Amino acid sequence: MPNTPTRYRRRGAFLTVTTAVATLVAGLLAWPGADRAEAAPATFTHPGVTVSKTQLDFTRDKVLAGAQPWKGAYDQMMASKYASQSRVPKPRAVVECGSYSNPNNGCTDEREDAIAAYTNALAWYITKDARYAQKSIQLMDAWSNTITDHTNSNAPLQTGWAASSWPKAAEIIKHTYTGGWPNSGRFGTMLRNVYLPEIINGSNSNGNWELSMMEAALGISVFLEDRASYDKAMATFRTRTAAFVYLTSDGAYPKTKPSQNLNTPAKIISYWQGQSTFVNGLTQETCRDFTHTGYGISAISHVAETSRIQGQDLYGTDVGERLRHALGFQAKYELGEAAPSWLCGGTIHRGLGPITEVGYNAMHNRLGHAMANTETLTQRNRPSASNNLFVAWETLTHGDNPN
Repeated sequence: MPNTPTRYRRRGAFLTVTTAVATLVAGLLAWPGADRAEAAPATFTHPGVTVSKTQLDFTRDKVLAGAQPWKGAYDQMMASKYASQSRVPKPRAVVECGSYSNPNNGCTDEREDAIAAYTNALAWYITKDARYAQKSIQLMDAWSNTITDHTNSNAPLQTGWAASSWPKAAEIIKHTYTGGWPNSGRFGTMLRNVYLPEIINGSNSNGNWELSMMEAALGISVFLEDRASYDKAMATFRTRTAAFVYLTSDGAYPKTKPSQNLNTPAKIISYWQGQSTFVNGLTQETCRDFTHTGYGISAISHVAETSRIQGQDLYGTDVGERLRHALGFQAKYELGEAAPSWLCGGTIHRGLGPITEVGYNAMHNRLGHAMANTETLTQRNRPSASNNLFVAWETLTHGDNPN
């Protein structure tokens, strides 16, 4: 193909540059070392979805030493239904999930089997008891041998929730268990063919949907070492995070996701649950309820943590700023402060969930930001358990973890 001239006006004259040269310049600017936080690593780190080997080693050492809060968090995990060695997987070929999981045909079973696989993977790493690794494998194998689809209105969200836990379990087992996992390839095929297509193109629904979906897509991409999917998920994540958490630097109104066509103040206010006053840390779902807000915040922290493990630290970017302010803003009211009249009409619905440990550890312990309200809430909730959807045991894995 011939080089088509690309023309730029400069001080009244035209500077002609061939398309090939323009493409070369763009490529150099995107080369490793440029500020491209969305780019997949040249070499993936394993285990590398939300929790790394150094973090696992720190956790194991603390638990074996009986140190708190890690030992208490471990005991809590081991006493849960998810660690039970008598658990029988309940795979389905088609998981059907309507709004609020009605109908619920395999929705709870899938999410909880995925959490159980991750729970047993953590138990394996800490105890080095092969029974836990085998239980995790049993759960993953049962589903990879059975599931073919997710259907009904909540299919994208259900897929995102379950697929946020599956790669975390798989990464630990595949890269630390030496006893063998013959069907790991089939599990990867399941992630690629059943889960990834349902979530990789995102969602125009409420922000927590797309954030959870991108968390799952990124985790799958790490397990599969799929750089193209990683880049696509990260780019979508960056756009959605900016549209989910408001910063005053955004201007008079929050940023939006272009495909949603929120192109008037009235449309933005409606999408933000009727909220018309915007302050640092307010989220698109704050005035809906704190539970769904927590889902979004948790997914942001998980993606940022996975990205950091993979060599690109988002905590020092606008992602970290949005996460820090979102945690602080919601924590203040979750702790009991009354909502002023300008916030959600003076009525808020608390229930943030066990979602603060990862973001608090990164932004306060590693980066040194003062986060008094988030610290108080995090300490109050320790040890944090599971939300039975896609969050589990984060005091154990990330509580005051310096790695």
